[in-house]
Amino acid sequence: MTEKTIHKTIIIGSGPAGLTAAIYAARANLNPIVLEGNQPGGQLTITTDVENYPGFPDGVLGPEMMDLFRKQAQKFGAQCFYKHVSKVDLSISPFKIYVGEEEYLTQSVIISTGASARLLGLDAENELMGHGVSTCATCDGYFFKDKEIIVVGGGDSAMEEANFLTKFASKVTIIHRREEFRASKIMIDRALNNPKIDIIKNAVVSDIFGSQKDGVNGVLLTNTLDESETKFDCEGVFYGIGHIPNTNEFKDIIDLDDQGYIQTKGKSTATNIPGVFACGDVQDSYYRQAVTAAGSGCMAAMDVEKYLEDL
Repeated sequence: MTEKTIHKTIIIGSGPAGLTAAIYAARANLNPIVLEGNQPGGQLTITTDVENYPGFPDGVLGPEMMDLFRKQAQKFGAQCFYKHVSKVDLSISPFKIYVGEEEYLTQSVIISTGASARLLGLDAENELMGHGVSTCATCDGYFFKDKEIIVVGGGDSAMEEANFLTKFASKVTIIHRREEFRASKIMIDRALNNPKIDIIKNAVVSDIFGSQKDGVNGVLLTNTLDESETKFDCEGVFYGIGHIPNTNEFKDIIDLDDQGYIQTKGKSTATNIPGVFACGDVQDSYYRQAVTAAGSGCMAAMDVEKYLEDL
């Protein structure tokens, strides 16, 4: 990769979407460049066991799966670099992609920068993520059969995750920092009527107890009204406080929705800028699964191939 070369396509981000796009773009002889970002492999690199991705009947470690994705892309000629894009200029083609002071030129761009789960900012999160702390009920609920767990949040996503987790857990307690929920009435009623769900209001999780070896064994709850503290026993912590799309570099450049996700046209991965495409969690606030991200990465590469042909 040189700064003066005009590349056929540059892929920004390296989760299932970006690396699948790289596989398809490489097989189409587009010689893709992948700028992997600060978290190469995306959110799956902080996931332990992945058991719902087709083709892995015995499950696979998240980082291991992303390494397989990367090796497959490289096998067909994709080049992957541990570089973080600091800004872009998409006003004219060839587009300019900046890594610090380095400038790279490209005829097309695939944005697959993903989304980051909102966290509480606790030190224990870093140690216990994937070891009893999770941001994805669909991904990890299966591992909490017959366990008592908590869900943090008060919106629709928290209610939905809590209801889903009752399929596995023996008890689910929703921890909400306020008296009133932000969730819709139907979602609140569904949670209140579920015999496996308890609710603790006016409380925040201020610490999480456990170890990577043994998992989570409890949390420290702080009452938001009188600041009293209580140890609460549980075997898992799920966050249902939303996601933040990684679109800071694209604000005021690409059309975003109210939540900050990139808007794509119809059934395609095209953005409002011809030659710029988006795939994966950066444009998907609903499904947010590795397999759907990979599928949209395939779509983006095929859209790029068609776009370049039409040029």
